[in-house]
Amino acid sequence: MDETIEKLDQYLQVLRPEFYSQLNNPLTDEQIDTLEDYYKLEIPTDLRILYKWKNGQNMNCYDSFVNNCMFIPLNQALFDASELNMMIGTDFEIENWWNENWIPIFQNGGGDSICYDVKGIFTGQKNQLIEFWHADNDRNIISGSLESFLTKLIAFYEAKDNIDFYEFFRIRNIDGYPKRFIVE
Repeated sequence: MDETIEKLDQYLQVLRPEFYSQLNNPLTDEQIDTLEDYYKLEIPTDLRILYKWKNGQNMNCYDSFVNNCMFIPLNQALFDASELNMMIGTDFEIENWWNENWIPIFQNGGGDSICYDVKGIFTGQKNQLIEFWHADNDRNIISGSLESFLTKLIAFYEAKDNIDFYEFFRIRNIDGYPKRFIVE
């Protein structure tokens, strides 16, 4: 994961310097530990590495990190998850409409997120990435892991001569996952 983050960092600095300048400073282990204690959860190693690289993007920067979504600071991601968790069983009566094991790390600002799935709710594959589109009844698994997701993003940067970021940010199911789960 460290090598993947290093490559991503290099590409963003070179290909998207204005966006790169809007990324927040990294979190320390102590800051992450404090958030773990407060929210009573353990941040998986790969997610911890991501946030030790950069703590999301500046909240005044509306450029997409990927998939028309912004990279959310960890404290905001955990706060949003806790708010959604409180709605399970009341506002969210359908099983897995929202799940307490999801952390929304990328968001589009309209209630939709790409979530880190700590438990692998639908497949049993821990740490996969899943789409939570609030107005849809399906939950697409878009990557088997955070590292795979970032590796595909890096491959895009490597393969493009003239990068059309808008086109890439609209890509769904980045690993080619045909996995779609309907919640009703």
